[in-house]
Amino acid sequence: MSLIVMKFGGTSVRDIERIQAAALKIEQEIKRGNKVVVVVSAMAGVTDTLISYCKSACLQYDEQEYDAVIATGEQVTSGLMALALKNIGIKARSWHGWQIKLVTDTAHSKARILRIETDELLKSIQGGTVAVIAGFQGITEKGRVTTLGRGGSDTSAVAIAIALKADRCDIYTDVDGVYTADPRIVKNSSKMHQISYEEMLELASLGAKVLQVRSVEMAMKYNMPVQVLSTFENAIGSDLMGTLVVKETNMESKVVTGITYTRDAAKITLIGVPDKIGIAAAIFTPLAAANINVDMIIQTAATPQGRTDLTFTVGKQDLERAVKVIEENADKIQYTEITCLKDVSKVSLIGIGMRSNQGVAASMFRTLAEKGINIIVIETSEITISVLIKDEYTELAVRALHAAYGLEN
Repeated sequence: MSLIVMKFGGTSVRDIERIQAAALKIEQEIKRGNKVVVVVSAMAGVTDTLISYCKSACLQYDEQEYDAVIATGEQVTSGLMALALKNIGIKARSWHGWQIKLVTDTAHSKARILRIETDELLKSIQGGTVAVIAGFQGITEKGRVTTLGRGGSDTSAVAIAIALKADRCDIYTDVDGVYTADPRIVKNSSKMHQISYEEMLELASLGAKVLQVRSVEMAMKYNMPVQVLSTFENAIGSDLMGTLVVKETNMESKVVTGITYTRDAAKITLIGVPDKIGIAAAIFTPLAAANINVDMIIQTAATPQGRTDLTFTVGKQDLERAVKVIEENADKIQYTEITCLKDVSKVSLIGIGMRSNQGVAASMFRTLAEKGINIIVIETSEITISVLIKDEYTELAVRALHAAYGLEN
């Protein structure tokens, strides 16, 4: 007998019909002799609606009340799922984040989990009742409801699986696994049956929207197997081969595991920055204070006049705020000119095989050059190579690289 955490995302519970279909999957796992804990997201579109209510009520809304509002989406779904299970003869009860308790810090709308108190939950499970838990939410030490950020139900599910010492965490979503590239762009991309935590973490952080980054980080830290699979298939996680995210894989022969991209990038270049101690801190400290995430960074060699150019990327939605922060600190930074470029994309190769294979970067650059694609910025790590290119070339670049590294079906 295994203990399995089954997490159903928004598209999996978008209406009563889908909730009932998910309940039948839960029933199948139970009939296999497994114990099951369920984590649910809000029904598709509900969280966006609740956010719009908050913005309509008050443009400068209080984040504590914001969390109190948007956490209700998952609470509704957990109750409906419990009802659907009871309707087919399965003992079930819903649990909210504050009832478990899933205790977080006080960073409302992006809270981090401190601990999960599982005593009451375990008593219920051992008594034969299926726990249906509202994902995405927790509670502070002082009793205020918090939320974990968009996609936070993935994090809830993995954290609960770890706390309960589950055998596996199955993430049911609208895709049937993790692919070598976005199948909407690359028609012959192939599904990976296994992928390492490290590779999945890079894919998630570099644009793949299959799993939330924090959930992968947590799974890797505690070695919790996570399976991504389709909610629209009739089979269940114990039978259906999705993509299993694990510590090690048998894919050592592949140099590149997958290719991903993000169009959520904007480039800022500060021209004529003094080449002296403390300038980088003068640039990036106020950006961090404004909660602006900086990604790729490149600095040119200093001129004989002691000046350099510094380029970095931010999210497109943060571009205007980032420029404003830079301009407010112009006296400290002492740049001569600032330029921006909005229409850029970041395309990345990911693969553990890069550690022991030479020429991966050269092949990437040659492939892009052959397609007439200019590289604006390059960034590398041990298992990734990323380039910034003009947005109009994104799909061409992804297809060309996918073919160049032999990732087709």
